[in-house]
Amino acid sequence: MRRFFILLVFSLLVQFSRGQNKIVVFQSDFGLKDGAVSEMKGVAIGVSPDLKLFDLTHEIPAFNIWEAAYRLRQTVPYWPAGTVFVSVVDPGVGTERKSVVLKTRTGQFIVTPDNGTLTLVAETLCIDGIREIDENVNRRKGSQESYTFHGRDVYSYTGARLAAGVITFEQVGPLLPRQEVVSIPYQKAVLEGEVIKGAIPVLDIQYGNIWTNIPGDLFAHLKLSFGDLLHVKILHQGRSVYEGDMPYSSTFGAVAIGKPLAYVNSLLQLSFALNQGSFAEVYKIASGNDWSVEVSRK
Repeated sequence: MRRFFILLVFSLLVQFSRGQNKIVVFQSDFGLKDGAVSEMKGVAIGVSPDLKLFDLTHEIPAFNIWEAAYRLRQTVPYWPAGTVFVSVVDPGVGTERKSVVLKTRTGQFIVTPDNGTLTLVAETLCIDGIREIDENVNRRKGSQESYTFHGRDVYSYTGARLAAGVITFEQVGPLLPRQEVVSIPYQKAVLEGEVIKGAIPVLDIQYGNIWTNIPGDLFAHLKLSFGDLLHVKILHQGRSVYEGDMPYSSTFGAVAIGKPLAYVNSLLQLSFALNQGSFAEVYKIASGNDWSVEVSRK
């Protein structure tokens, strides 16, 4: 009996040390019109039928690495340590870009091409380690002649093996220097005198609201109360495309229908909206690393 207990404890410790919880979360720009996502999940279940498979999104705009980076930054912190994310937005599939697994300091794993997808997670959750996938070991058997679907043959297969505890993080492949992660340039949120500058990383696409990367605690430096006016300037590639004033509000209904407002969104970041309208559509605003914003007290 004592021996059984020791073996059980040892088994649990091994599993814990690997940091696995059998959860795999998929993200891609594949859409759901064909079988690509199902193929990736089939490969994962083939590794272990005990895996729990979830979707982050498969509606990333085609080839939009920046949005993939943002959706990871938005979502990863809410999943427990040991969760494996497989993120495949890979316009350079088959080229020399590295295939990697990043482990965050909060214990999640991200399996992805190192093409900029890791930009924001590396900054916000920090890198505990990053390893290049050794495809001699971590590649689906019989897939060597397939050059254009690494999401299925390399990333889903490796992510599933890691999540199932078939391999440890150390068995993914060689350790890489943390500073080698490919990073996409963008406007960081900063206070410059009386002006706060930031980026528009993504839209609240369903409603056309404008989400910035300016956190609420930085925005608080402007010392606005609800109802006070905020001066907003939005730029694309450095050129002004919108400039105007709007009240800082706690709710959309604080302004008349069709009128603009500034608010702090569910991620506690400064955002702009039209009450029951699409700010993005009306003012032709998009998102990405080449969109920026400047705000100040009116």
